[in-house]
Amino acid sequence: QVQLVESGGGLVQAGGSLRLSCAASGRPFSWSSMGWFRQAPGKEREFVAAISWIGGSAYYSDSVKGRFTISRDNAKNTVYLQMNSLKPEDTAVYYCASARGAITQVYHNYDYWGQGTQVTISS
Repeated sequence: QVQLVESGGGLVQAGGSLRLSCAASGRPFSWSSMGWFRQAPGKEREFVAAISWIGGSAYYSDSVKGRFTISRDNAKNTVYLQMNSLKPEDTAVYYCASARGAITQVYHNYDYWGQGTQVTISS
């Protein structure tokens, strides 16, 4: 069993920054690839970013590439999402997720999910 707890969401103005954190417990953190997804009202959950188990590789969706950075600290069992130059269209609930093995962008490859943290960007 893996528990994931996100934090760091909030309300910021467009152009601002936020850093989301996801603290993990359970399955050895260093064995897991980690990802961030988001879901806006009325829309499907979408991939945002993923990082490999040792942090050597990262994937980003085209919509956040160049603005968001995913990182991890295996000693702290924590993954981060630094979000800069935020836009109103980034407004969503952001979810942290854990997957066994290789880095992946595929929703169904993730077997554990956090409860989500709300990010709201005002224009």
